Amino acid sequence: MTAMPSLAEHEVTAQAAPLAAFMASHRRLFVLTGAGCSTDSGIPDYRDARGEWKRAPPMTYQAFVGAAATRQRYWARSLIGWRRFHRAAPNAAHRALVRLEQQGRVTLLLTQNVDRLHQAAGSRAVIDLHGRLDRVRCLGCERQQPRDDFQARLIRCNPAWALRDAADAPDGDADLDEQDFSGFQVPPCLHCGGVLKPDVVFFGENVPRERVAAGMQALAEADAVLVLGSSLMVYSGYRFVHAAAQAGKPIAAVNLGRTRADPLLSLKLELPCAQALALL
Repeated sequence: MTAMPSLAEHEVTAQAAPLAAFMASHRRLFVLTGAGCSTDSGIPDYRDARGEWKRAPPMTYQAFVGAAATRQRYWARSLIGWRRFHRAAPNAAHRALVRLEQQGRVTLLLTQNVDRLHQAAGSRAVIDLHGRLDRVRCLGCERQQPRDDFQARLIRCNPAWALRDAADAPDGDADLDEQDFSGFQVPPCLHCGGVLKPDVVFFGENVPRERVAAGMQALAEADAVLVLGSSLMVYSGYRFVHAAAQAGKPIAAVNLGRTRADPLLSLKLELPCAQALALL
């Protein structure tokens, strides 16, 4: 005999019913995901229910390139944070989006996340709007290398730091209490000796034009927009929702807390993404 779902599941199913109707009536979805899509994979998010920062704002491009001491602090924390970040696995939200794509329901999955969990789950039509943390790029010669390879170099140069631990922070960072990073060695590019940076878009840095253009093209082909786990406080993601509203396309959002686009939404559910999508 099949067990009856719990009361909590009944409640969530009832709350998710309007989203099921929205998705049934709009067969070609432009999906935009944010940090809330990966929290059930153990990756912390940046903002609270009011859309405010939970901790100090993230690294800016200007700060990273402007001072060696800033890069020492970044890579010391990243050495520790990467150990768990790169082992994160897709959750039910990622897997549900794979099924939607396989059904021909997704024009594009545009993610603000840099964790590559959508690809790990099996999604194919994905644009990493803010880049990918599993790759490192030289600001001099533009050569790229896997983050795992650079991690090995960081550990060889800083074996004592590899023994430390700290709480996870968003995007492979770690809440390290250490204040003195002056002894941390950051290896340069092996080819030109240049500065190495994670292949992600930092605050204060522009998203590559080709990513924006490809996203807008897919948006034009979609019937509706589905936002998952994003407050849309950053303009790079919000611009797509704003463009959809201007084009008269309906917009649904699943997010725990307010979003910058609340006045533009046709439907909003305040549920965890994995929970809402798994029950659909």
